[in-house]
This record gives sequence, structure tokens and C-alpha cells, in this order.
Amino acid sequence: MFPSSTPSPLDPVSPSAHPQLTICGVGSEDGMGKVVEIPADMTARDLCQFLVYKNHCVDDNSWALVEHHPALGLERCLEDHELVVQVQASMTSESKFLFRKNYAKYEFFKNPLSFFPEQMVAWCQETNGTIPPSQLLQNFLNSSSCPEIQGYLYVKEMSRKSWKKLYVFLRRSGLYFSTKGTSKEPRHLQLLADLEDSNVFTVITGRKLHNAPTDFEFCIKPNKVRNEVKELRMLCAEDEQSRTCWMTAFRLFKYGILLYQNYKIPQQRKTLLSHFSAPVRSVSENSLVAMDFSGRTGRVIDNPVEAQSAAMEEGHAWRKRSQRMNILGSPSPLHPSSLSGVIHRTQLWFHGRISREESHKMIHQQGRVDGMFLLRDSQSNPKAFVLTMCHHQKIKHFQILPCEEDGQMFLSLDDAATKFTDLIQLVEFYMLNRGVLPCKLKHPCTTVAL
Repeated sequence: MFPSSTPSPLDPVSPSAHPQLTICGVGSEDGMGKVVEIPADMTARDLCQFLVYKNHCVDDNSWALVEHHPALGLERCLEDHELVVQVQASMTSESKFLFRKNYAKYEFFKNPLSFFPEQMVAWCQETNGTIPPSQLLQNFLNSSSCPEIQGYLYVKEMSRKSWKKLYVFLRRSGLYFSTKGTSKEPRHLQLLADLEDSNVFTVITGRKLHNAPTDFEFCIKPNKVRNEVKELRMLCAEDEQSRTCWMTAFRLFKYGILLYQNYKIPQQRKTLLSHFSAPVRSVSENSLVAMDFSGRTGRVIDNPVEAQSAAMEEGHAWRKRSQRMNILGSPSPLHPSSLSGVIHRTQLWFHGRISREESHKMIHQQGRVDGMFLLRDSQSNPKAFVLTMCHHQKIKHFQILPCEEDGQMFLSLDDAATKFTDLIQLVEFYMLNRGVLPCKLKHPCTTVAL
């Protein structure tokens, strides 16, 4: 139980401290879950922070509560301000909440131009680019302005298997399509879906179930709909970027300034919980200052030339010690019995023998932002590993191969140009240096067992 001082709405207060409790089930990606009692006023952010605390997760403000409907093949991340009890009331017994990372939840506030292509934003076309990009989000958040998202979408006909390609407009008042080409005249517009009492979902069942024309399917689901597939408004975009644009604009039009307030709310816990939420600093980050311990007391080496020389000298000494240890019979760093060969399995970013398809699914679920990554065992080479990462919403794979030098084994993903004694050292290096990768490693794909 926490101290009796008045808690902040963001503090992970124990649900048992509140009256009028509701039973809520929350699951994780491994199929396990737990039941928690939650008060009527608990928001999605509150519940996430409670689960972060209870499961000793690193609180990096990227956890989300996912509304998952297996029967419909739909899911969405709840907004931080949504009341969990209210959302649960619209779910069936088969539906459930998932506790999952979502690095992309507020990414559009940091880099709006990558989420809203100019050709899809009506006022960008009408002003011929005279409005600066900095006003893009201001127009979305300002209730008096009315930006509009436009473009072609495949729309599934209600109660049928066929799809039609229509020119569609998304406004604050709803989603419309034109009955005459790209005309915006009111007499040519028909309402496809309302935003007020609906939410936008990602379709997770694949294109075969609905005979979808592309892989980039999404859905607008009225809150009153439970298991009636025929009541869903199924939509399909041409590519991942346009799907992301439509879904992000839907959220902005529906919630407006509330989303910005959610993004700006301080994400740090109080000092009382700081030892749970502070990320563990790596050895490489703690050793970035060059030190000289040759005298009685250590000193910081300020001269960069001297620091580089000292680093090289220490590296040669370390390598000689390693070679001498190997000669004396100690296991090499990649020997199965050594700690270096297995310690990576304790890391949150390592996922063992998952397939390429499973790694794609995990990255897609957790946000597809630049620098998302995970490491896994190679399926084609039992001695190798694979780095899977995301860049510009595309997923790339890099094989990490063992290599030998002076009788010692190392790991490398650039043909031995850069060598590492273990995977932890490799990951730490590429989190600080881009090297041959398209960008630095930034967001580890993580799963948690509840």
C-alpha cells in the first residue's frame, strides 16, 4: 500500500484503495494474464502504470492497453484518458485487454510530416504549399479550423464480399465518400461512418478473411457493435503510410486537444517509485569517461589524444589477457558454457527462436517507428543471430555471424569490420553508433509475462 498522501492521477495507486470496484482481465502476448480490480474512474494510463509497477517493468512511457477482439479480428490501443470500465462495458466475454508496448502512440507529434503526406491533406493542396509545415498539427488541434484528409480507399460493401474503390474525405463530422469522382460538392457526398460513437481499429486477421484487396486493412467499429461483422465499416488503404495517416487523423479529429494533453502530461513517477522506473544504465554508457588509474588515485583524462592512446593500450592489454586465458584452458567468449555465450538471453530485446514472420508481427504491433529492434536466433544458421529492425516503416534483417581473430571468437554483422565479444556489447554499440545500419537502435521490442 502506498502512503496516505493525495495521489496524482498518474500514480499507480492500488485498485483496492477505491470503492465500486470492477473485475478486469488483462493479458500479455504469451497468452497468460491476470485479473485486477479497478475503480470506475481508472483510466487506461492509470492501469498501465499500475501494471508497470506490479510487474517491475521499465517505465519508459511507451506501454499501452490494447482492446482486443479475437472473434472480429480487431484491436486498437486505448487513449490514455479513456475509462477502462466504460470500454469494457462495450466488449464481449471473448474480448480482452492486452498489456503491450506502443512506441508510435504519440510519434505524430514529434514528426507530423511523416504521418500526413501533403497529397492527403486538403489545405496543403489548396494553398500550394504556402502554409508552413509547422502549422500542420496546429490546424488539427484547433477546433475552429477544419483540415481534411482525402484520398482513395477500398471500401467493403455492407453484408457483401465485394470492395469498391472510392474517393474518401475524413472530416471532424465523419467519413464521407464522393458519388461523383473526386467532387466535394455536398450533393455528391455520402456519409460512410460517424466519428462520435465509433473507434478505429487495425484488422489483424489478414486479408484473406475479408477478401481484402491489400494488406493494409483497418476498420471503423461503432461502440454499440459487439460481434456483428456486418455492422463494421471495413476499409483498405494502398500502403502502410496512407493507412497510418487515415487512422491517426481519425484519432485527432475525434479527440483533438485531449491527445496533445495526454502527450504533454509528465510521464515520470514520483521519487518514491523512481528506483522501479529508471532504466538500468549499461556498462558502455557508464564507461564513456576516460580514466587513468596508473597513480595512487584515478584521474579523468581530458586530452582526447591521450584518451585515445590509453584506450588503445587498454584494448591491447585486454586482448593479451584474453589470449593467455584461452591458452590456459578457459572457455572462449562464444563457448556454450561461458557467460558471454548465454547472457543475452536475459535481455528484453532477445526473443530466441522466433520466426521471421513472428518478428514482423511483433514490430508491427509495437509501433513500427524508426529504431525499433529485436534480436533472435537465426533459423538458417545455428551459430548465427539476426537483428530485426524498423526504418521508415519498413522491416529489415541483418545477420550476425561469428568470426575468429587470433584464436578468439567474436560476433559481427558487417563482415568482421566491427567485432564484439557478445550480443549485449553489439547492441550497446549500435544504440550509440549507426554504423552500417540505416539508423541507430532505439526502441527494444519487449514482451512481459503478467
